[in-house]
Amino acid sequence: MKDFTFDISTKILFGKDQLKNLAGEIKKYGNKVLLVYGQKSIKKIGLYDQIIKTFSENSIEYFELEGIIPNPRIDKVRQGVKIAKENKIDFILAVGAGSVIDTAKLVAAGALIENDPWDIVIGKAKVENALPIGSILTLAATGSEMDTSSVITNEETSQKLGWGSEFVRPKFAIMNPEYTYTVNSYHTAAGTADIMSHTMENYFSLNDGCYLQDRFSEGVLKTCIKYGPIAIKDPENYEARANLMWANSWAINGLLDAGKSTAWSVHAMEHELSALRDITHGVGLAILTPYWLEYCLDDQTSEKIAEFGYNVFNLEKSESTNEDAKKAIEALREFFSSIGIPTKLRDESFREEDLPIMAKNCMNNRKTPEINGFKHLLEEDVLNIYKKAF
Repeated sequence: MKDFTFDISTKILFGKDQLKNLAGEIKKYGNKVLLVYGQKSIKKIGLYDQIIKTFSENSIEYFELEGIIPNPRIDKVRQGVKIAKENKIDFILAVGAGSVIDTAKLVAAGALIENDPWDIVIGKAKVENALPIGSILTLAATGSEMDTSSVITNEETSQKLGWGSEFVRPKFAIMNPEYTYTVNSYHTAAGTADIMSHTMENYFSLNDGCYLQDRFSEGVLKTCIKYGPIAIKDPENYEARANLMWANSWAINGLLDAGKSTAWSVHAMEHELSALRDITHGVGLAILTPYWLEYCLDDQTSEKIAEFGYNVFNLEKSESTNEDAKKAIEALREFFSSIGIPTKLRDESFREEDLPIMAKNCMNNRKTPEINGFKHLLEEDVLNIYKKAF
């Protein structure tokens, strides 16, 4: 196990009656708020009205950045930065899912630099401070409410890139599972797959001695497998929604990869899917992951993949570790299929001619020309995985 520092400063306010604490948490940091949210969902469930009432009753001045969409765009970030600078915003409240929080993070950092905010994403501008952020979560998927990462799409350059800074870790997150009751079955399934993907990116590593972290990961995965289908079938099942929401946070807040070296192979490949075809992130991850595991399967990796099958899907151990690993991969594929996620890229309107373009972009958008994770991948390997998934 490698040396690590684990320090999560985000305050979690979890449960049905936590919105009462919103004003008090905001006023620790300021009194002039930029409210960042999506399209219509928070207004449909009445959350928007409750927030505005809280602002009014507590003399909190607010401005709005609305219309954030999945795979959030840099143009909205630029709009938010302009509002923040012109109105001397001192706090940002993100209300929604990961896309909204990711947008808020880049606005928070971009508001304190002279450069274009995209320069932060591509590494041309350094983040040395950021406006404080709080979040109210409405979807269990990305874990952005408790981490330091953000992913933004630039349509002009056809890039979807991640960046991160400790300065943009949210100060608090209000997490009421009831706010996720109206999430439809498709996005509940995609969110479940997203949580599982974050966990598996941390789990699939070799010879690191991180026994405890892997048992934590298996617990998160088993939680998703148990409660994802329940939430899809019974959207207002509080127990299911609560467990998924909490699993969402712990999948990516640094606990599961503490002491490990992880390369996040599937995320790098999926970002090219979203950049090219605007596919739902969790769906792209779920399509690619079983094919990635099949491609990675060899004498070095078979034991870890088989262990995944034994401990997550309760598969019985046989005399062949390699065969057990194959069964584990098939169990994962079958689970994703059972919650309504397609198993092929062609089912999401991808064309065969897209594959080499995405493979090339995948490596061009990296600082190094390879992915050195569970298995070392070059551009040719990424293309072969896309072909298997096509």
